[in-house]
Amino acid sequence: MSGEMVKQTIQIYARVKPLARRQQAGIYSVGEDEKSASSLEIIVPRDLADGFVNNKRESYKFKFQKIFDQEAKQDAVFESIAKPVAECALAGYNGTIFAYGQTGSGKTFTITGGAERYSDRGIIPRTLSYIFQQLEKDSSKVYTTHVSYLEIYNECGYDLLDPRHEASRLEDLPKVTIMEDPDQNIHLKNLSLQQATNEEEALNLLFLGDTNRMIAETPMNQASTRSHCIFTIHISSKEPGSATIRRSKLHLVDLAGSERVAKTGVGGQLLTEAKYINLSLHYLEQVIIALAEKHRSHIPYRNSMMTSVLRDSLGGNCMTTMIATLSLDKRNIDESISTCRFAQRVALIKNEAVLNEEIDPRLMIIQLKKVIQELKDELAMVTGERRTEELTQEELLQLDEIIKTFLEDPDPESTLDVGADMRKIKHCFNYIKQLINRTNIPDRSLLSPDITGDEDTNTPEKKEELKKLRDLLHQRDNEINILVSMLKKEKKKAQNALFQLSAGSSGLAVSESSLSISLEEGQRPSACVNVEDTQDFGSSVHRSAFLPRRTGSGEEMSLGRQEAFEIFKRDYVDSVTIEDNKQLLKKRFAEAKSLGEKVNEVRNKINHLKGEITQRHMQRAALELPAN
Repeated sequence: MSGEMVKQTIQIYARVKPLARRQQAGIYSVGEDEKSASSLEIIVPRDLADGFVNNKRESYKFKFQKIFDQEAKQDAVFESIAKPVAECALAGYNGTIFAYGQTGSGKTFTITGGAERYSDRGIIPRTLSYIFQQLEKDSSKVYTTHVSYLEIYNECGYDLLDPRHEASRLEDLPKVTIMEDPDQNIHLKNLSLQQATNEEEALNLLFLGDTNRMIAETPMNQASTRSHCIFTIHISSKEPGSATIRRSKLHLVDLAGSERVAKTGVGGQLLTEAKYINLSLHYLEQVIIALAEKHRSHIPYRNSMMTSVLRDSLGGNCMTTMIATLSLDKRNIDESISTCRFAQRVALIKNEAVLNEEIDPRLMIIQLKKVIQELKDELAMVTGERRTEELTQEELLQLDEIIKTFLEDPDPESTLDVGADMRKIKHCFNYIKQLINRTNIPDRSLLSPDITGDEDTNTPEKKEELKKLRDLLHQRDNEINILVSMLKKEKKKAQNALFQLSAGSSGLAVSESSLSISLEEGQRPSACVNVEDTQDFGSSVHRSAFLPRRTGSGEEMSLGRQEAFEIFKRDYVDSVTIEDNKQLLKKRFAEAKSLGEKVNEVRNKINHLKGEITQRHMQRAALELPAN
């Protein structure tokens, strides 16, 4: 996926259910168009009961991306329909696959699959297998996978992965409720998100949810699904060292089948369920009709829970595919035509799928903490507040690196920027003082630029050493001049601040607006220094805040240093990268271990086969001896 946004209409497919022995086949034909699309023509037989004059239409023709006839296998359906959507989900795009059709037309068989044969697996288990196979192949990213399973029964949401589902009555379980944030994003309360690290765990969660679904026997279907079910796979991926995370959702939806109560003749609880099912499908059709109209301003998503949950899938940030399941026997031809009409309206809807990327929250927290600390330092400089707490070991090490980089920079215009913290400024002065004191200068001639009268200085070695020492002295003079100029500027700004404070105490009010204007005109926060700090600076220079760490191999780290080291590890910017690399190394170690075990197993088999061959040779030689 090269672009960040993909615009496309909802893809529609049709699947024809195989007929039972006693069902009468309707007349239909499947054709291929020039633009790689398929057409389905349904022919309605004349009914002699209507008389010889019958003005009803006799044929209906519909176009689909592809039509799966009665002989189509589950693997072919997955390869054409689900695999492209799963690939988009792995790339960071949201995806949805939903099946629509009358009751008993094969929706659940297509989405979930049959239990009799392994080859009857449906779209959900095959998609889970495909996704985890791709995750194992791609070792360049760190993936996490979660699943959720929502059931909408009689317009109420339930969590099918709730462990209390089996032991409790349905009305005693907590209902899943819809919540909407200011950006109109939908959040589901009381819907659990279960992590699945491999295919086996994901399939176990799927089987657990399937056992908790509402299923009943009706005249149209021995195991009719009485609720809408949405199985969602949440995938997040992150490259080691990267600050962005890709998140995507893949909805696999098994809608309950529409049914005509007059035809089925159900009553009681089944009748109530049928009313809720037909009502929610009616609201779904209203949303489809509204989306198909170009100048429609309001889309009635909130009419039902199902349309609210699938808001992104219908005209939003998602790549959506629909499967129209058809039962083309004579009894169900009218319902099949209605399903095809619904699919044609769905095909008019355009979705805009966006690559879902966001900044890693852990890195964001570290950056925000750093910004907060910088703002606190600036505020302390402006208000003249004295910072009594000492710098941490991590801060001292960072200052050490900044000063070294500054001293090694040959550019004379380079600046030493340590922020608006007076403690750090003092530490920089003390560090440079210690550096100068540690520099051994045995030759007094460094104190004067003109050196004459010494015979030994005429040798080439002495001249070279003299040149180096002069360069070093010149460099130190430049550094001292820079620091002195910084101190003068800070002292001047401190005097101005003191003058403003004294003027304020005598009745001259200084407004907050004037202070903000002076800061906006280019006054650096580090230029505002407390006068008392400036006066005390000379007396505090001799106290060195930087001492080189000399820890012998036999000495143990003190408690304070251990605590500081733990804080450094926790708040270090690259700690998240280190953790990601650690997880990646663990995964690769496990792969290498399994490969080693396989190699040993093959080696043992080879040795065993060698032994058998040797034994056969001996037996053959023993048989040949009596013959001779």
